[in-house]
Amino acid sequence: MQLSRARLRPALPVLAALPLVLAACGAGEASTRTDAPDDGASGSVFVSGSSTVEPITALVAERFREETGDFDYTVEGPGTGDGFALFCNGETDISDASRPISEEEIAACADAGVEYTEILVAYDGLAVVTSAANEEMGCLSFADLYALLGPESRGFTSWADANALAGELPGGYGELHAPYPDAELIVTAPGEESGTFDSFVEIVIAGLAEERGQDETTRPDYVASPNDNVIIEGITGSPSSLGWVGLAFATENSELVKVVEVDGGDGCVAPSDATVVDESYPISRPLFIYVNEARAEENAAVRDFVDYYLGHLDAAGEVGYVNLSDEEMAASRAAWEGR
Repeated sequence: MQLSRARLRPALPVLAALPLVLAACGAGEASTRTDAPDDGASGSVFVSGSSTVEPITALVAERFREETGDFDYTVEGPGTGDGFALFCNGETDISDASRPISEEEIAACADAGVEYTEILVAYDGLAVVTSAANEEMGCLSFADLYALLGPESRGFTSWADANALAGELPGGYGELHAPYPDAELIVTAPGEESGTFDSFVEIVIAGLAEERGQDETTRPDYVASPNDNVIIEGITGSPSSLGWVGLAFATENSELVKVVEVDGGDGCVAPSDATVVDESYPISRPLFIYVNEARAEENAAVRDFVDYYLGHLDAAGEVGYVNLSDEEMAASRAAWEGR
């Protein structure tokens, strides 16, 4: 899967909802390794950013604490955009991100003198979800999603309200499933502070919006939340609901919501580890951590934690994400070692 540093317009229930304060101890050099560092040093690591990446980082940090002892860790997930704001202001050691850093954020970090290393840690798919009771829709195309969720769908309170707009849309964005049913349309999805919002807009909405001369964003009139639990509650609260979350979180809640297949122009595909890896599922994205290089140089706790993280990247698969290939894991380690 090819990574892009272009702007992407902006997970496990309890982990994603609550900041985790963790502790561990050790010291060591900046080389990547899988063993725990020697006991004796003290320090702290502050990680903020994506609620999607948070469960991976939290699991690694918890295991690092168990193996080491006295380091203090804070791992929290207010959203990718909020995390980068803190990171580029020099307030955090590591920023979890569910999209690449944007041009604006690159400039903010440069202005503040924050140099960083970008490290790929996993892949995720974005799942389009509706109520488990919704039997009408088994697949939606990018064109359908634009008609229902894009900037021109503002004010639509019924699925059927999108029928006329759907009829105006050009081809190339998947087969339309209109006419839509005359059923209440209640949308619950991530807000603009979330990398999950950014990724959805960039992958699904932006192409059609640009072609039609519209702002590259979603409709503004929906229930927006950075908390995946709130999104799931909203989806389950209406039999004809619609929204999107990270695939791992949708899978975790598969008894509560229905995951819809997506057609990006090549037919309907269900999200899975296999379809995310081979890119046949059209709404897939890379997940990252960004490490403040100066803080890593000054603080052995940061170096040791990142070393340990890169030796345990398979933790992503344990919390529902798609692990990197062996070659990609090696490339991530090389990015850290070659900084």
